[in-house]
Amino acid sequence: MVVTFMVVKTGLQTLNLYKISNIYSFGEKSMQPKVEIYTWSRCPFCIRAKSLLDKKGINYTEYCIDGDEAARSKMAERAGRRSLPQIFIGDQHIGGCDDIHELEREGSLDGLLAIT
Repeated sequence: MVVTFMVVKTGLQTLNLYKISNIYSFGEKSMQPKVEIYTWSRCPFCIRAKSLLDKKGINYTEYCIDGDEAARSKMAERAGRRSLPQIFIGDQHIGGCDDIHELEREGSLDGLLAIT
């Protein structure tokens, strides 16, 4: 098992971040899978999807691919779609804004995000 350790400073708070495969642990908090989102900076659907993740207190990696066709092609290869946003939880492709909001309405999103 490979474990990577990083320290992330956010304002006055310092978080000890341990990476084990695709799972991140923040100090004493429960495990949270890696969340990735491909966006355009002014895309209203991207903003809406990020807002949901922010509201739930989820840390995520954002790939803002404004005008970068090579990055968009890589995203499309990974997701099977060219529309934005595209969201991944762990290695699982979730879909776009409507998909993540549908998971939230169904009550399935917290389980995928391992929120307790």
